[in-house]
Amino acid sequence: MEDRNIVLKASSLKLGYKRKGVDVVIADRLELELYQGKLTCLLGPNGVGKSTLVKTIMGQLPSLGGEIWLQGMSLGKISTKELSKKIAVVLTDKVSLGNVTVYQMIALGRIPHTAWHGSMSIGDHQKVENAIEITKIGYLRHTVLSELSDGQLQKVMIARALAQDGELLILDEPTAHLDMINRFEVMHLLRRIAKEEQKAILVVTHDLDIAIDTADEFWIMQCSQPLVCGTPEDLIINGQINLLLPDAKLQFDLTSGKVQDASPFEFPAISGDETSVLWLKSIIRKNVARFLNLELELTIETSPFLLKAKDGDQIKYFHSFQQFIDFYAIR
Repeated sequence: MEDRNIVLKASSLKLGYKRKGVDVVIADRLELELYQGKLTCLLGPNGVGKSTLVKTIMGQLPSLGGEIWLQGMSLGKISTKELSKKIAVVLTDKVSLGNVTVYQMIALGRIPHTAWHGSMSIGDHQKVENAIEITKIGYLRHTVLSELSDGQLQKVMIARALAQDGELLILDEPTAHLDMINRFEVMHLLRRIAKEEQKAILVVTHDLDIAIDTADEFWIMQCSQPLVCGTPEDLIINGQINLLLPDAKLQFDLTSGKVQDASPFEFPAISGDETSVLWLKSIIRKNVARFLNLELELTIETSPFLLKAKDGDQIKYFHSFQQFIDFYAIR
């Protein structure tokens, strides 16, 4: 029996285009599912076919093979009009409608549901109000788009997609032009929308750190390989997260949760609390050449901070990592 929580499913999907009647395959044998109430992040290097996959899901490109089902119905049997009601999209393109107000922009999300003359009903206006409430941008409703920050504008575009009230939201790199705080806010907003509004959300992103923090599932695309799908934590533990890295020179460090240089290096003996040891290793790795021929024993104390470095018979004390690294920089 089909899982009713599956919003979109694809089997044996082949992506690409035709050139002079010949299939140009970009990706093949893709198996995927998008679930109601889950945030899924699509990751992979540029040129691997992420945009092609998204356009195929949106119905803009026909698949070269396989099948896609949206809510149990073959995608090819759904009209463009009906598809626009079911799938809402937020692209990376900059919005140029500077004199349009926030409310007017969000109301554009109701176009697939209004009659040909575009008049909005009471129900349509309520959908807009709900989207404003969910994204918490009521204070901006009368502001024109040209006066918004990048973070505010991205929330408006998400609200417009919400007002469309489709089952599936697709966002193409929604954090690409945002600062750290807005990246965090936007991704956690999307996670909250997935959970509270029971939407299936697909985010194309290169922000691995925030994706790990917010996604329920990862789709990892590689050149000419099947799609790798799974919970981020499972992909980290089983090592498949390293499929995102270009070669063996980099690796995902299980302890720090960061991509690091994979060059072999043996750290000095370090004792102290777990957090301080983690960040001491970070600064040593960044300055690895300074420690290659040293046999140090390092001890960290806190409250107040004190780093003791024993080098043979000599013992040095440092009151910050900066003092420590500066000392070994001039040796």
